[in-house]
Amino acid sequence: MNKKNILTKDNVVNFPSKLTDAEREIEAIIFAAAEPLDIDTIDSKLSKKTDTLKALEKLQKEYSNRGINLVCISNKWSFRTSPNLSNLMSQEKTVEKKLSRAAVETLAIIVYHQPVTRAEIEEIRGVAFGTNTLDILMELNWVKPGGRKDVPGKPIQYVTTDDFLSHFNLQKLSDLPTVDELGAAGLIDSSSVDNAIFGTGKFFKEKQEEKKEDIYSNIDEMLSSTLETEDKD
Repeated sequence: MNKKNILTKDNVVNFPSKLTDAEREIEAIIFAAAEPLDIDTIDSKLSKKTDTLKALEKLQKEYSNRGINLVCISNKWSFRTSPNLSNLMSQEKTVEKKLSRAAVETLAIIVYHQPVTRAEIEEIRGVAFGTNTLDILMELNWVKPGGRKDVPGKPIQYVTTDDFLSHFNLQKLSDLPTVDELGAAGLIDSSSVDNAIFGTGKFFKEKQEEKKEDIYSNIDEMLSSTLETEDKD
């Protein structure tokens, strides 16, 4: 018997499970992809029709205890380093910058109220904020424009991105805890939290003012704006 075979505590040999040709193809397709793939895209690359979801679930189980995992975020599949090994991965020098309170509150409002306009964010927070607050969140690719609201002035609405889900290890927005759940876990004092930020308060309608909001209409300009130190909260 090959000494490389792994024995369990009951001296039973555990052989690696054998993959079908279709499963091997799916494994190779995802591994070679430059970005996460949905099932339809994977199906289009297979040599013959198969139960792709079943194969993906089997592969996900196969990789669950390995150095890389097969994950599904927003219905798209990709290989990622196992979370408990991420500290071993080295990158080029990165500069960590703590988000300002304004940015954190703005992100929370967008997460729990999306799609939401700048005016709605400011009304929920009770204070105006600098334009670079949204720029910072978009530089991180956690937030993006999500179309325009059908009200006078057609203000831009903001939504979270797949990168936001990926960064916080979420598969879908409903995985996020409510303010009551955070309080029950002892992570926050729910009695002192502004519930409006977490979407439990009244949803605010766009104010109609004589002066239009100063909101970017050119998305390219918005996404390429320089990340600067926030000077107005």
